[in-house]
Amino acid sequence: MPLKGIRVVDFGRYIAGPYCAALLADYGADVIRIEAPGGNDDRFTVPVAEDGSGAMFMQMNRAKRCLTLRPGSPEGREIVRRLIETADVVVANLPHDALVKLGLDYDSLAAINPRVILATASAFGSEGPLSSRVGFDAVGQAMSGTVHLTGTSDQPYRAQVNYVDFGTALHCAFGVMLALREREATGRGQCVSGSLLGTALALSNALTIDHALNGIDRQPIGNRSFSSGPTDLFRTRDGWIVTQIVGSGIFARWATLVGHPELVDDPRYASDILRGDNGEQLSTIMQRWCADRTSAQAIAEMGAARIPAAPVLRPGEALAQPQVAAMGLVEPVDYPGANAPVPIIRAPMVLSGSEKADPVRAPKVGEHSDAILAELGYDADAITALRAAKII
Repeated sequence: MPLKGIRVVDFGRYIAGPYCAALLADYGADVIRIEAPGGNDDRFTVPVAEDGSGAMFMQMNRAKRCLTLRPGSPEGREIVRRLIETADVVVANLPHDALVKLGLDYDSLAAINPRVILATASAFGSEGPLSSRVGFDAVGQAMSGTVHLTGTSDQPYRAQVNYVDFGTALHCAFGVMLALREREATGRGQCVSGSLLGTALALSNALTIDHALNGIDRQPIGNRSFSSGPTDLFRTRDGWIVTQIVGSGIFARWATLVGHPELVDDPRYASDILRGDNGEQLSTIMQRWCADRTSAQAIAEMGAARIPAAPVLRPGEALAQPQVAAMGLVEPVDYPGANAPVPIIRAPMVLSGSEKADPVRAPKVGEHSDAILAELGYDADAITALRAAKII
């Protein structure tokens, strides 16, 4: 396992920090999640177990150990200091002023352990007029231009999946890998900083480049694409499917399949961008073709013609697909008080020469507090005293 022997102390909340740490845990890092006594708020989002632990928590905190702690107290600060002495990475997606207040800013951490790497994510970074403001995923979506372009002219829509948070976590995990590699040469850690706004703008950069260079103020067009067609959602006899027709070769095969080979030579559809510009007409043709078919029939015919298409599935259908089973994506783990194994999907890539760590469930509140404190040199009496004082 590539990260065996790496210790990560995770002060993260919700997604951007915790998912970064979870990716490191997938490949063998010892990740210690720090929670308030009784549990953090993000533990209880969409409860799925008897103790109130939620769906997001199960995903974000797999394979971690949990230490409950009040880090702002004098005793808590001493525990944090001992943790930092042993840590390779600290994850804390908190505003910069909160990091300073808790002594988790990079300068404070490096004074304790010069080799430590701090991975931090905030809404707007540490500089500029918005740097002190807080924000969640939807703020990044809205300020990147993508919410404006999603939905209809009457109503913009945000994405239900928090892709800005997940993207920030991925960028931070990538940054941690770079910092670990650099530390091999220098012996020193560094600060890896991510932001929701930066991630959102990076992921939508093609749209902003389009406007900057072409000067086109694009407006929402539902589920169609600005740069290809027919890329859209279509109603079938028993549901919905999606197609994404990109490239002249696929477009020619699609035109033949739907009985309109003449479209290949139509100048209105001579390129992807022109097919996007005239996508409403193409979607009308495709909708007529789909209307007489079930989703399975339509997808089978398009698959045979090597045209990208897929059914629009409900969340309850997504994990039941044979392809998901064939890829081994779901790794169920038992959690106390859950009425079924938790279907966790870990880092969805495969390294040909390195294995992931074995799948392990998320921790219960404070489940590993005693063991972690013992590792830091606290004896049983000291741990009992800390618990009595509600420090842990």
